[in-house]
Parts: sequence; structure tokens; C-alpha cells
Amino acid sequence: MSTPSGSGPDDGQSAAGPTDPDQIRADIEATREQLGRTVDELSQRLDVPARAKESAARAKDTAVETYRESPPAVAGAGAALAGLVGLVLWRRRRARRRASTEELVVVGAGTGRKRQAKRARKELATRRIAAQKAAKKVEKDARKATRQAEKQARRRTRRKR
Repeated sequence: MSTPSGSGPDDGQSAAGPTDPDQIRADIEATREQLGRTVDELSQRLDVPARAKESAARAKDTAVETYRESPPAVAGAGAALAGLVGLVLWRRRRARRRASTEELVVVGAGTGRKRQAKRARKELATRRIAAQKAAKKVEKDARKATRQAEKQARRRTRRKR
């Protein structure tokens, strides 16, 4: 019977693996090294903070290179970003002012004069407080009426006994 080249009993390997102790040790070492590399790769992939730092460093390097190549373009981009942030803040502030002005218009103050707006704000606050007090009073009166009704019901049941 013919055997394929390199798989005969003369090369120090059987069907289960090498039989020579030195070769077994070499295989174990190779497997350990390969396993170590695999573990290192996996730990690198799972180390999110380190990857984020690397990404930030790459972005910083890219920005520095871009600035070195064309400083006016980077300055323009920075100015555009600052303008965008300013625009967003301005629009938010303006929207808040419009909302408060609409409340003041409901109260009866015209837009434009600071003094009238201040008076209108005070009047609006006074009206809100008065509405809250009225709601509390209604709630208190309702509780009082409930207590009185319960008291009368108890009296009636006592009389019937």
C-alpha cells in the first residue's frame, strides 16, 4: 500500500499528531503565541476608551495637517461654526422673548415699551397668583362641604338607631 508523501510513520507524526516531545513543545509554544495574539486583538477591539482616544488623536492630527496646508480655510470653518452656534442661541432667546411677549399681549400690554411690558408682567404674575389662590379656595370649600355632608350623614344614622 502506498502512502502520501510526508504522512508515513517515518516523519515522527501519527494520525493523532506529533509524537516527538520537542515537536510537541514547539506546537504548544506556537499555539500559545497564536492564542496570545488573538487575545491581544480582542482586547484591543473591546477597549472602547482607548479606541476613542486613538480616533480623537487621528482627528486632531488630521485637523493639524489641514491647518498647516491651508490656515485660512480652517479659520473660515471655525468662524462658520462660531456663527452657527451664535445663530442657534440667538434664535432660542428670540423664541423665548416672543412667547413672553405673546403672554403680555393677552394681558393687554403693547409691545415695544419696557415700562409697559414690566407692568404687564407684574399684572400677569398677579393674575396667576390670584388664580392659584382661587383654585385653593375652591378645593378647600369642596373639602369642607364633603366633611359637612359626612357629618350630617353620621348624625342621621345615629338618630335612626
